[in-house]
Order: sequence, then C-alpha cells, then structure tokens
Amino acid sequence: MAVYQYVAKDGTGRKFSGIYTDIDSVLGLRDELCKIGCVLLKARRKKSSAVKRRGIKRSEMATFAYKFAEMYAAGLSIVNCLEALEEQTENQSFKSVIADIKQSIQTGSSLRNACEKHKNIFSAFFIGMIEAGETGSKLAKTLSMSAVYLEKQSDIRRKVLSAFSYPVAVTVMCFVAITILLVSVIPVFTKLYKQSNVPLPGPTRVLIALSSLVTEQWWAILIVAAAGVMIVRWLLKNPRVRAWWDAFKLKMPVFGKLNRMLVVSKFTRTFAIMASVGVPLIKALDVANMVANNNKVTGITKELQQEIKAGNPVAKSFERYAIFPPIIIQMAAAGEQVGQLPEMLNKGADLLDKDIERMVNSLLLKLEPALTVVMGAVVGLILMGAYLPMFDYMGHVK
Repeated sequence: MAVYQYVAKDGTGRKFSGIYTDIDSVLGLRDELCKIGCVLLKARRKKSSAVKRRGIKRSEMATFAYKFAEMYAAGLSIVNCLEALEEQTENQSFKSVIADIKQSIQTGSSLRNACEKHKNIFSAFFIGMIEAGETGSKLAKTLSMSAVYLEKQSDIRRKVLSAFSYPVAVTVMCFVAITILLVSVIPVFTKLYKQSNVPLPGPTRVLIALSSLVTEQWWAILIVAAAGVMIVRWLLKNPRVRAWWDAFKLKMPVFGKLNRMLVVSKFTRTFAIMASVGVPLIKALDVANMVANNNKVTGITKELQQEIKAGNPVAKSFERYAIFPPIIIQMAAAGEQVGQLPEMLNKGADLLDKDIERMVNSLLLKLEPALTVVMGAVVGLILMGAYLPMFDYMGHVK
C-alpha cells in the first residue's frame, strides 16, 4: 500500500488538501474521493506516511483535544468537528493529518482507527481514550480528559526543560570559551615560545597538542562525533543495550531519583485516567506502560498484571516495587477503600509532580555553583598552561 498527498475539490467547489494512507494507486484514491462526493485535482506519492512528531507541538495537541471535546459536546458530528478544526489549524502538517482523519471517517472508519494510522502523532494514551469514549458513548468526556492530561504533561516537561536551561547555557558557554582559547589564543603563545626557545612544561605541551588538533584536524573531530552519535543510536536499537540504559537511567547518580519520579508520574496518571473512563485495569496498565516507555517498567507492568488478575489489590501490588513512592501506594490504598482508585491515583500524580518541581529546583541550587566553579577551573587551567613557560622564562632572566 502507498501513501498519497493530494488536493481535491468538494461538491461546493472548495479545495482542500490531505494525506491518504493504505491506497494502491491514484485511480484508487480517485474512487475513494468520489464516494464522498469529491473530485481529485492532483496527487503525489509520498515516501512515508509519517508526519514528524517534532513538527506538532504538545500544546497544539492539547488545544485540538479541547476544541474537539467542546464542539462534540455541543452536538456537532465528528466530521463537522474535524472540518472546523482543519480550518482553524495553522500548522500545515497537523492540518493534513486532520484532513486524512476526516476522510477516513467519511469512508466508514471509526475515529479510533482513523487516528491509529498516525501513531507517530497520536500517543497510545490518546488513541486508547478515544476508543474508550467511542465504546462507552462518552467521547466528549474522554477528549476533555485527554486535553487536561496532555496539558499537564506539557507543563511538567516545560518546567523541567526551563529549569535546566541555565546549566545547559553555562555548559555551552564553557565549551565556546575553551574553543576560542584553543583556536585563537594558544596558537599565538605557541609561536612566541618557538621563537624564544623556552622549555615547555607538560601542561603547556598538552595544550599545544589540543590546539593543533582543533585547528588542523577539526574535520576528524566532526567525523568522530558523527560516528559516535550513529553508534549510540545503533546500540540503543539493541534490546539488551536499551534495557540496560533504561535501568541505568532509573538508578544513575544525582538524576536517578528524578527520572524515577518522572516515569512513575506518567505511568500513574495514564493508568488512573484510563481506569476512570472504564478501561479494564489490565489494558490500562498496558497503555500506561507504553506511555512510560521504559524497559524496566515493562517488566514491572507484566508482573502487576499477573497480580491483579490473581485478585490482589492495586496498592498491595504497587507496594512490592521500590520504584513506586509511598505517596502513590498510600493514595492507591485509600482509593481502593472508598471505591475511588482513579481519582486518588490522579491526585497522587499531582502531588508527585509538585515533588518533581521541588527536586528540580533543589538540583539547580547545587548544579549552578558547581558548573560555575568547573567552568572557571577549566579556563583557569588552560590559561595557566599558556602562561607557565612565560613565568619560567622570567625566572631565568632574573
């Protein structure tokens, strides 16, 4: 099956564009469009049906879900909702995706199946919520809850990235300063020392060698860096390496606890929301596992499913695994006692998000001065290596 990007005209003469997946040829595309009263104007075969996720922001996904929920709750049909959303969306990539979903529904597809064709855009959580909404005739509610979820995930991600922007900026400035010293300053001192025949100490010789490498063999550095990136990507595709890396992220020094809290927050909130709309606990755990996207959590999820199938309470099942903090276990236990497990787990995830924010701020208080000291020490060592021969030379002159 091929994928085509097309431009068509509806019965009123209005032109629209979209992407059609799983079609054999242009003739087949024309026939499909004719079924819904549209005329194909032009079509171009695409190499891939994937629209890059990075081209669609999380905030756009949340806005899409909010608007969809409100319009559907007001009584508009799914097709009418999608038509309005297509017109209002400014992102051309997202506009094409919405057009394709609308077309799939017009040809008899369910909303869930239409969205599933764009798995790289819509997460397993979002597709699962749509399925639950269609099955339970509460699509407006599930879309609204999905929007809240996406907004919270976007908010916590934004806070973490914003908090670490300063350390990243300091690190980049450090590399820039070192590069400028090695490229512009050290070569000047190198010429001076060659002319004066001053004996060079070890640190200065190392500095000169690094300067020569950066100025004369920069292309080799780029090749090695590119090869390193490709090797890392290739290694991470290996299941064993990926499993080791996922486990290491959860127990690495300094950031291990933060990574665990982030993973558990996503896992718990997804599980809670899926369960709140009537999704069976076993399937809710499957979706939560996909959202968490960690091999270590995958193993825990399988064991949790077996325990819940055996009739064990969720809180007792969570308690067996150190990855779940006490607040989540306590909230699960309280929720099961009063028959409000999803609501209490959702509140637990909220509290966990606040703990994440506090931990990020605490880490920054420690990282910022440490990075400043390291940057000053590195630049100082470089300058000391550059000036050491000069001090020796002045000592000999005396």
